[in-house]
Amino acid sequence: MGTLILQDGSVIKGKSYGAIGGYMGEIVFNTSITGYQEIITDPSYARQIVVMTYPEIGNYGINESDFESANPALVGFISKNCCNQESHYQARYSISEYLIQKGIVALYDIDTRSLVKKIREYGTMNAFITSADVDDLFIKKKIEEIQNFKIDASILDTVTTSEKIVYNPNGKINLAFIDYGAKKNIVLSLIKRGCKVTVFPSHTDADEILKGKFDAVFLSNGPGDPAEYTYQIEQIKKLTGNLPIFGICLGYQLLALAAGAKTYKLKYGHRGGNHPVINLENNKVMMTSQNHGYAVDMMSIESCMRPTYKNLNDNTLEGFEITSLGIYAVQFHPEAKPGPEEGESIFDEWINIIKRNLKLVNEVKNEK
Repeated sequence: MGTLILQDGSVIKGKSYGAIGGYMGEIVFNTSITGYQEIITDPSYARQIVVMTYPEIGNYGINESDFESANPALVGFISKNCCNQESHYQARYSISEYLIQKGIVALYDIDTRSLVKKIREYGTMNAFITSADVDDLFIKKKIEEIQNFKIDASILDTVTTSEKIVYNPNGKINLAFIDYGAKKNIVLSLIKRGCKVTVFPSHTDADEILKGKFDAVFLSNGPGDPAEYTYQIEQIKKLTGNLPIFGICLGYQLLALAAGAKTYKLKYGHRGGNHPVINLENNKVMMTSQNHGYAVDMMSIESCMRPTYKNLNDNTLEGFEITSLGIYAVQFHPEAKPGPEEGESIFDEWINIIKRNLKLVNEVKNEK
């Protein structure tokens, strides 16, 4: 018997099917009906406890090809049901075996509908998840600790690459990629489009990138409060105007902050594969994969920032451009994994922008 203790004082009992232990984190929910493997291994969930709204989890097990990172960064996983008799031909582990292997506490036999309703009403809150059946004295002490829990800026150090890595060295487009907790499929999406991708740690100085003769810079997704990453924002300011810059999720938020806009915390975030966004240029709607707890304040954006996408559920800003500076960014995940793949065309648009920029640069060189 395991226990979930919430910041509002609620105590929920469930059955343990992951690792033995207990962790404190921020509890959030994801509405995707497939893709739990990609969700578990998405670094943006660092120090979070993820509740799956879809009730049946584990039925196709864990395979070797759908990991978004080598080591999960979330600290807890909650579902209504857990299937440990995986039936997919690619499965190599049951979900329980994998969670135990990676030290992730998980609970099932929980009324996730009631739990998600509580999160929606109260808002995202701190929580403690444990595989143990704890007593009232432990619960009282832990609630006091939960109140003071905070995910701070040091979280980036736990999810970024420890060293510079080059992928697809023969690619024709030379990209610098700053890893704030990147999903693997973002890099793969760029490689598939003929890019040489050099992945840098999140603490990389802008001067190192400017000396590298890159064609553009990509900023990845990642966890935490974007406004706390003051060092990263300052490095982005140094890059601005020198190279085209593209951002996804946290990278989008950091670009907005570097441009003078503000961010704020959403009540319970956007996490799932069914979020509709509208392209403000052609009024076309696409379904998107999303995972973020913060948004860019539409009222704070500078006049140079042209809004490009809007969320149709709550009208939050989902994309912007500063064409004069070569900045292009979206809040959602065009690489999907999991979720709809309608947004993949954004990578093609961005690569075409880089190619046009390279053509102009070469024309200027030839004239000289």
